[in-house]
Amino acid sequence: MSDRVEASLQKEYGIHNLFELFKYDKDWEALLSTGDRKSGEIDLWPYLGDFSGDVISRTAFGSSHDEGRRIFELQKEQVKLVLEIVQFFFIPGWRYVPTKVNKRMKAMSKEIQSLLRGIINQRENAMERGETIGDDLLSTLMESNFKEIEEHGNRMWSIEDVIEECKLFYFAGSETTSNLFVWTMVMLSKHQEWQAHARDEVLQVFGKNEPTFDGLNRRKTVTMILHEVLRLYPTLTMITQTPRKTMKLGKITLPVGVNLMLLIGLPHHDPEIWGDDENEFKPERFSEGISNATKNQFSYVPFSVSPRICIGQQFAMVEAKLALAMIIQSFSFELFSSYLHAPFPIITLQP
Repeated sequence: MSDRVEASLQKEYGIHNLFELFKYDKDWEALLSTGDRKSGEIDLWPYLGDFSGDVISRTAFGSSHDEGRRIFELQKEQVKLVLEIVQFFFIPGWRYVPTKVNKRMKAMSKEIQSLLRGIINQRENAMERGETIGDDLLSTLMESNFKEIEEHGNRMWSIEDVIEECKLFYFAGSETTSNLFVWTMVMLSKHQEWQAHARDEVLQVFGKNEPTFDGLNRRKTVTMILHEVLRLYPTLTMITQTPRKTMKLGKITLPVGVNLMLLIGLPHHDPEIWGDDENEFKPERFSEGISNATKNQFSYVPFSVSPRICIGQQFAMVEAKLALAMIIQSFSFELFSSYLHAPFPIITLQP
């Protein structure tokens, strides 16, 4: 399914439309311009967050992107509220206590469910009438489902499955992507030599022209930089799994329902894998690819290892390459003098 999603991104959304959404050029130049001076301080966070939200809204829901934008805003609020209640997560039954935050979280979940169900019902009705419903992510899921019903008489996905898949794609494609943008800007601000290497590569291939998907996917330096940023600042801070049957992990017996948690920072900073400079920013680690960098060991998992995450992973990487190419074509950048480096985890690793 990830191949069809990437095809949808290219066909339905298109590289030109990504440029249309990322309206940084005039806005940033206006903010930076003071007479003949073309420099100044800009907080990139809202620009990059809006970009990823608009892209995911249109890619996931196409013509229904206004409803999708509302879902994006609700999920952003949910992430912020998690910070307020994270210390209570491991208290049994806490989520059922009618606190103000829990009530708001429940209301937002209901609204997201209602918005998604409304979009899905509209698409199902259109399909039953024989109408074309588009080529976005939701259409891809629903057409696969419809084809399965016609050919085999059963659904691949229930409506609830489609809703959950859309919610997951939305979160993985917006929250993780915007964080990857910002961490990349931070590291390239700290390491100006790599910013220069990336700019030289982009300008050599594209000049001042719009980047292409094929061209972006072949840019080695940009890819190395993004992999190293994800190693140091993975979009997720931990991976959790719950076995559905009793299983053995070495000498340990794991019963059904137990929560297993892997802190991603541990394998990502293991000196036995990465060397004594494991905490340093060195994109050249990935010059020969991920397998060579990790010595073929399970030590690089920035987007988790669940197959349900892989769609968001591909989407985030394409979007990040595009955003980085667009920015460094026109701008050089450095950190605020007041910048304080203090990463903190909510669900994702926040700058």
